[in-house]
Order: sequence, then C-alpha cells, then structure tokens
Amino acid sequence: MRASSKIEYLQVSGLLYFFFFAFSSSFSLFSIWIHKAIGLNGAETGMVFAANTIAAMLILPFYGVLQDRLGMSKKLLVWIGVLLCCTAPFCIYVYSWLLATNLVLGVVVGAAFLGFAMLAGAGLIESYTERLSRHMGFEFGKARLWGSLGWASATGVVGVMFSINPNIMFYMSTGSGIIFLLILFRMDLGKYCDSTSQAAKAFANPVRMKDFWVLMTLPRFWAFGLFMTGVCGIYAVYDQQFPVYFSSFYPNPEDGIRAYGYLNSSQVFVEALCMLFAPWLISRIGAKNGLILTGTIMFVRILGSGVAVDVWVIASCKMLHALEVPILLVSAFKYIAGNFDPRLSATLYLVGFQAAQSLTAMFLAPVAGYGYDHIGFSSVYVLMAGVVGVCLLISCLTLRSQSSRTPCSTVPDHAPSPPATTAIV
Repeated sequence: MRASSKIEYLQVSGLLYFFFFAFSSSFSLFSIWIHKAIGLNGAETGMVFAANTIAAMLILPFYGVLQDRLGMSKKLLVWIGVLLCCTAPFCIYVYSWLLATNLVLGVVVGAAFLGFAMLAGAGLIESYTERLSRHMGFEFGKARLWGSLGWASATGVVGVMFSINPNIMFYMSTGSGIIFLLILFRMDLGKYCDSTSQAAKAFANPVRMKDFWVLMTLPRFWAFGLFMTGVCGIYAVYDQQFPVYFSSFYPNPEDGIRAYGYLNSSQVFVEALCMLFAPWLISRIGAKNGLILTGTIMFVRILGSGVAVDVWVIASCKMLHALEVPILLVSAFKYIAGNFDPRLSATLYLVGFQAAQSLTAMFLAPVAGYGYDHIGFSSVYVLMAGVVGVCLLISCLTLRSQSSRTPCSTVPDHAPSPPATTAIV
C-alpha cells in the first residue's frame, strides 16, 4: 500500500467499524426485541423478517446499479450515514409503536427504513470498500475485519444494555452513525478518480444498461445466484431467529439473552481474526472451493443446531459462523473478480450475493416462523439442512472454477476475454 493511502485506508476501516457497530447494536438482538419487547409470536416475527428481506431485495439492485454508475462518489454513503443517525428516534418512537398498534403498517414502514439504512447498506459499503481496495492497493479482508470488530464490540455490551433498557441499543446505533458521518466528511477520494493505475483503467469505461442485461444472460451468473439462494439464503433464514432458539436452552430467558450477547461477541472477534487469514486460504484453494467450503460449514451448523441437546453443542454451532463469514466474503469477491466485469462489481455483489439471499428469505421466513411455532426449531433446522445439502451438491457441479484465462467480462463464455485486472485480495 502506498504511504499516501494509509490515511484513507484507516478512514475506510473506521467507516466499516462504526457502520457495523451501528448495525450490530440494532440487529444482534433484533429477534428477541420483537419477541420479548414488542410481544410478537413466531409467525408475526417471521412476517417482519420477510418484509425486511423483501425491502432489501428491492433496494439492493437499486444501490448496486446506482453505485456502479457513481463510481467512487460518496453520495450513497452519506445517505446511509444520515439514516443511521435517525435509528433511535425512528425505532423507539415510530417503529415500536406501529408494530404494537398496526402490525402491517409497522412491518412495511420498518422494512423500508431498515432496508435502506442497514440491510442493503451493509452490502453497499462492502462493495464500495472492495472497489476502493483496487485503487489503494490494500487487501479487502484487512479492511473488512474492522467491520467484524465493530460488530463484536457492539454485541459485547448490547446484551447487558438490553437487560437494562432495550432502547439503549438503538441509541448506540445513532451515536455510531454520527461518528460514521464525521469520518466520511473527512475523506477526500478525488485523487483516486484520476488514478492511472491498472485497477482504475478497469473502471474507466462508463457502465451502460446494456452491460447489466448482458450480465443477466450469463449461465455463470445464475449458477452463482443458485448457490447464494439455495445455500446462503436458507442459512440466513436459519440465523434470523437463532437467538430465540439459543435463549430457550436457559431456564431464565434473561440469562439466555445475556449469554448470547457474550457468545456473539466472542464469535465475531474470532471472525475478525479469521478475516486476516481468509485471503491466504482462498488464494490457495480457489474461489469456487472456498464457496463450497463455506456451504459445507453452513450445512454442518444448521444440522448441528437441529440435533443439539444442550447449550454447549448449540454454542459450538454458533462459533462455526466465525469461520464461515470470512471465507464466504473473500470467496465471493474473488469469484466475482475472476468471472465477471469488475465495473459491475457492486451490482454483482448486491444482486448476485445479497439480493439472492433476500429472495430466499422473502419466501421462507414466514414458513420457517410457522414451523417454529408448530413443530419446533429443531425439526425445522433439520429440514433446512436437507435442502441446503441438496443445493450444495448442485453448486459443486455448476459453479465455475478459475480457468487459465481470467473471464472478467460480461461477454459470453465463447468470446475472447479482455486482459486480466488486479485481483481483489
């Protein structure tokens, strides 16, 4: 990394830290807040999560296309920062009241706010960081680990704060949003827009709508989407109400909530450590094998949760998440860089990665919530593991291994490829 880029690298790391601190403050115990503080049952909670994922799925393509056209502009990040600052007043005085008095309206309004601010915002910031890493010459994983640390820092205290007053977690998000904006306003990225580096040249040609339509015709795009939908999407639904399931292993739910906060914090700190080594691992096994490894970890965790008989087993399953997240993120960006046009990286990540998961959650979350209420968490988890296992086997055949050439454009597979671009990590 150039010495002149170190300040910008630290600023980007700060953005990731405080965004995920805000995200974690509101969402680490979100399902418990809905279940305990608001009083919604499993099916109603599933409806909330389904609406959230629908909103995220609709917003993600918009964010992706717009950011690809804006390039290095910070305008969308400013928008997200403003929304983060509004988290406490919205959730405390608007969202909670609507959920208690008019569930449907509360679900719709809350999904729109949370979708723009956090659920879709997380993918946007990650894709923006990946694009910036091409210009600055740093590894994406080294910056993204600060996001994991931010999440862990929040979960380390949010469990205790929730026991005191659930509203504190939303004030934590607002405070973090203010710091996020202050860092963002200090960043000056104008010099990278005029960079003559190879990474900058890869983004030189303007993005046209035709490029997006051509992307949608590529079989490898849909193969990638299948993995994200059938494996990662189901895993995301599994993880939504996992805190409720975990706390049920304790005689006193308050003790379960507090224990989950400590466990979640420990998991994310380990995740941050693994983020340092994930680029090294993926560079040796390849992006496709990294995705398959991630899917295997997800399968083991879901199935293990379904057959768990005590809190130590379920806690061990939770810690597997620390291995899965770094491998998935690095593998996904590596796979995108090696198989698609780098100018469309934001769209590919937000649509092929994030929105594909949201599509699954949109349909599955209400069904899962109904299943939790009627047949129990364990039985639903075993069924989920079966579906994930089948989709994982299909992905082993359909995902594309890195070839000798670098297929980083949206042209068909039989057409000549452009010169390789700078790798992500």
